[in-house]
This record gives sequence, structure tokens and C-alpha cells, in this order.
Amino acid sequence: MKVTVEEQPGLEQTEVIVRCPRLDAQTARLVELLRLSDARLIGEKDGETCILDSEQVLYIDTVDRGTFLYTEDGVYQTRPRLYELEDQLTGQDFIRVSKSAIVNFDRVRSLRPDFGGRMRLTMSNGEVVVANRQYVPAIKSKLGL
Repeated sequence: MKVTVEEQPGLEQTEVIVRCPRLDAQTARLVELLRLSDARLIGEKDGETCILDSEQVLYIDTVDRGTFLYTEDGVYQTRPRLYELEDQLTGQDFIRVSKSAIVNFDRVRSLRPDFGGRMRLTMSNGEVVVANRQYVPAIKSKLGL
């Protein structure tokens, strides 16, 4: 595979063109990864609609039929349901840790066993998210344990 990068200061946004003799599985996966790297989430805070890069999000939680995006800067309410966000974030480093929470694994600072087979995940901002025991094996697998 040949990779070429050209800087063009006049462009408003980055453009990626993939040229291939045929669209095989490897090329399709590359295109999918490029699309996922630009994933954005929409959240509302103080009556304002905000566009968030997925890497800004520490975790996503559902409380009282509302879905919330937690970042270093605050909490944003979002319309999609948790399962829809889980599908949207497939291929990124997000992992389901309970029926009501998804965590950005890149933003986990430490993990610690908890009572009843659960696990406590401390996020980069110091907040703690508890993983239920049925999701702990997936977390351990992600760590290679």
C-alpha cells in the first residue's frame, strides 16, 4: 500500500481519497476506520446544541430515561438511546460496562476490583464508573487478562 500526504494550506478541511484496483476487505476496513475517526456526537447543554468529538467523551450514562454524555467540561444531554450510541461508536475504544453505561476506554485512568465481582473504573477526571460483573470479562479481555 502506498500512502501519500500532501499539505495544502488553502483547504478548509482534510480530504482523503482512496484509490485502489478493487475494493477488498482491507481497503473497506481502512475506509471504515477513516469514517470512525471523524465520529461526532451531538449533545445539548444550557439550551445550546453542541457538537462533540467522540474522544472528548469520558463516558455515556442513562438516568431516568435520559441519555447523557460526560466530558471534562460538563454534562450534555443527547437524544439517541444508549444502544444507538453503542452502534455508532463501534470500532472505537468505547465499551459497555453496565446496562446503563458505556465508557471511553482511552480515558480510563485505573481499574480496581469491587464487591460482588464488579469493577471500579476511575476516569481521567477522577470520576468513578462501576462496571457490573457480567461486563467485567469483556473489560479484562480488552486488557489482555
